[in-house]
Amino acid sequence: MQTQPLEKGVEITSSLTVEALEDVKAKGFKTVICNCKAGESDEFPDEASYRQKAEAIGLHWVHIPVAPGDYRPADVEAFAQAMQQLPRPILAFCRSGKRATHLWAYAKRHTEQCDLAVLFSAAKAAGFDLEEHREGLENQPNE
Repeated sequence: MQTQPLEKGVEITSSLTVEALEDVKAKGFKTVICNCKAGESDEFPDEASYRQKAEAIGLHWVHIPVAPGDYRPADVEAFAQAMQQLPRPILAFCRSGKRATHLWAYAKRHTEQCDLAVLFSAAKAAGFDLEEHREGLENQPNE
């Protein structure tokens, strides 16, 4: 399992199997945020088995299923709350890591005055381009 940092205490990765949650725990993560929709791929047939495994091994589990590019205010708010309220380090994942990166960026803009250049740089270092979301991020209201 390879992870990419977005900020101190928040990293992303691509698809995880249920069994890989053991590695997540062993690497010191305390919270997992999943942005996959149930049945979207063979690697993610359902959310319940992930939740059960995470809870059994002492990981906090948050499921915020989103379709690529379809980030509703409630999704952004849920991601922001998870980052603010749950223990770090946090690992967020989806099929490629792209949705997790996008939600992280929107959540950061939603909850704090955050320099867009910092968000774009962190996303790029993790292998993702936020340019298609520039307008949405620029217009993202802060709490």
